[in-house]
Parts: sequence; structure tokens; C-alpha cells
Amino acid sequence: MRYAMIMAGGAGTRLWPMSRKGQPKQLLRFIKREGDKKPRALLELADARLDKLIDQKNRYICTAEQYRGSVRDLLPDYDDEHVLGEPAARDTVNAVGFAAAILAKEDKDAIFAVLTADHVIEPIDAFQERMDLGFRLVENDPGRFVTFSIKPTYAATGFGYVERGTPVRDAKEGKKPGVDGVKEHAYHVARFVEKPDKARAEVYVASGDFAWNSGMFVWKAQTFLEALAKFEPESYEGLMTIQKAWGTKKFRSVLAEVYPNLPKISVDYAVLEPAAKEALHAQRTGKKGTQFQVCTVQMDVQWLDVGSWPSFGETVPADKQGNRSAGEGSVVIHGCRNSLGVAAKGHTLALLGLDDVIVVQTADATLVMPRGKSEELKQLHGLLGEELR
Repeated sequence: MRYAMIMAGGAGTRLWPMSRKGQPKQLLRFIKREGDKKPRALLELADARLDKLIDQKNRYICTAEQYRGSVRDLLPDYDDEHVLGEPAARDTVNAVGFAAAILAKEDKDAIFAVLTADHVIEPIDAFQERMDLGFRLVENDPGRFVTFSIKPTYAATGFGYVERGTPVRDAKEGKKPGVDGVKEHAYHVARFVEKPDKARAEVYVASGDFAWNSGMFVWKAQTFLEALAKFEPESYEGLMTIQKAWGTKKFRSVLAEVYPNLPKISVDYAVLEPAAKEALHAQRTGKKGTQFQVCTVQMDVQWLDVGSWPSFGETVPADKQGNRSAGEGSVVIHGCRNSLGVAAKGHTLALLGLDDVIVVQTADATLVMPRGKSEELKQLHGLLGEELR
């Protein structure tokens, strides 16, 4: 059966002062799309993309335990069992493994999508068509790990890249409206590349063989656990202890004891990269011995990672000078170019003669910075008093 897990545990420090420890970016109602009467949270958008794709009873959210109440307030259709609360942040391999352990215990044939709560993805029907293709690939071969890649629109240095290998051939491929078939959209992964410098990113984009790594996946829960046992056994052992306690009175105490001690590592480093290397070696040498295949499905969608104020600005219409305004207050801009103003409720924010500047106002803090300094906001965040973080 098909399931989905949305990862929603990020802190969003590059969206300070709006994003705080008690109200991180994925829970902020600050994204307004065409047709919306009021702004919605990134997590709301991620959940809405699953409509008509995954039954509500088969959807899970993995987040920090401290956000459980806020998540359920935002999305009341999720009960406590469908909100997986992490007692500590242990990176993505353990968030994914946590979900895989629970799903494999509930349904030995569970196949699940791993989705993110950081992105605006449009159009939704194109996203759902490619996601359906990913599910079909795994349903036809449970040894497959499917990652979704995004056709790059510029030489980004802030994203990882996926290099496409040979096309996937699938005798059982289906035909659905809007999906031409496996071979046109699904490829074996040749390699993963971490965030490149500008020169390499330009070469990658020009080649046409590389795409952005979206951080979204589909795989069989049990297969993922088998790979975890092989490539990251310490995490596997801990998660099996947690799985055994699931559904018992001891679950909360076991989770609190075991989970914070799991090795902190990303799912790409821990599972996908070694599995892809092993599969490629087997293909080149003709030797058997790997039960995993790593594939990528390219999504031709508008994909925006809302992880900083410049990227948030791209969700807001611009005037003729490239200026953008948002927030619940009033923003007045004159004689500026390519600037962003975000005003707090009940306030007026005025920008005069400022180019390439971002000004964000909240009830208790105001941020003023050049657009080009957005990545340094993490360092500034570390200098703030705890009450402002």
C-alpha cells in the first residue's frame, strides 16, 4: 500500500526574525499563492499536494516532539499516531528510518514517499504524475530507491545535484495521462554531487545530464531498513529497538532513550550514495551482489526551496523595479530596486532609495540586510539572545 511521510523538523534560522524556535518556518502562515484568500504554511502546502495521491489515513508527519501540538493545530486531520515526534534532531536518515520502522511494522508491503515541508511546487498535477511514476517503479521492483530531481533553471550552488545514467527500462510500465512512460523520465543514478562551486555548477547545467536533488524519495519501507542495516548498522539497531516498542506503553520512554543517541547523518550520505556506488560498480563489472537500484525521476515543475528571505521574495509578485512587499502590515517603497519589505501587523514599513535590500519587521525585532548577505543570517542568529531566537 502507498504511504507518505512529510519531514517537518527544520529550524529555519535564515528566515529570522519571523521564524523562531517555537514557530519554525514550516508552521508560519506566510505563503500566499494565486487563489488563496489568506496565507498558508509550507507544511499545509506539502500536505495539500498529497490530495488525490495518498489517503489521509496513510499520511505521516515527522517533526520535533516540541512541535507536535502546533502541527496538530495546523493540520487537525493528523492524529497523534500519525505525527512522529523526534525527541532530538538526528538528521534525515533517522527521520526516514523512524518512519520506515513504524510503517514496516504496520504493513510489511508498505511503500512510502518522503516529502519535504520547505518547498513551493507547482503545478500540483505535474508533481503528482511524477510521484505516481515513482511509486509504480518501486511497486514493479521493490529493490529500487527512487529520488526525484528538478530540471535546473540556473547554475545554483546551494543545492546538491544528481547525474543521470542510463534510462530505466520497465516491462511493466504503465501509461497514464500526462506521463509518457518510464524511459522518458526515469534514469539510473550515475552519482550524487554535493553543492558545487559556480564554475562546476555551470558545467553541470550546460551538460543537460544533471538536475537538482530535491530531497524527495519513494521506496519500500522494508527495503530501506535492509539498506540501513547494511550501510548504517548503528542507526538500524537503534531503530529496531524503537520499532519493537511501537504500540506499547514503553514506546515514549524507549524513543526518548534511544533516538538522541543515533548517529547524526543525512540519508544521502548514509544510504543513497553507497547504494548508488554499489549498483554502478555491479553494472560496470557485471558482478552480482547488490539488491538495490538507485533511480531518479525528473520533475519538470516550478520548485522553490523557501529557505531564505530572497527565496521567500520569489513567492511574492514584483513591481516594475523588482521590488516586493509582504506581511500583514503596510509597505511603501519609493526609489528602490530589487528590494523586499515585510511589515508586521499594525505597522507601516517605508523604504526609500534602497537597492537590493531586505527589511523584515516583526513585533519585537527588525532585520535589515543586503540581499547578498542572506546566507550569513545563520551566524547573526547565533549572536542573538535566547529570547529572540
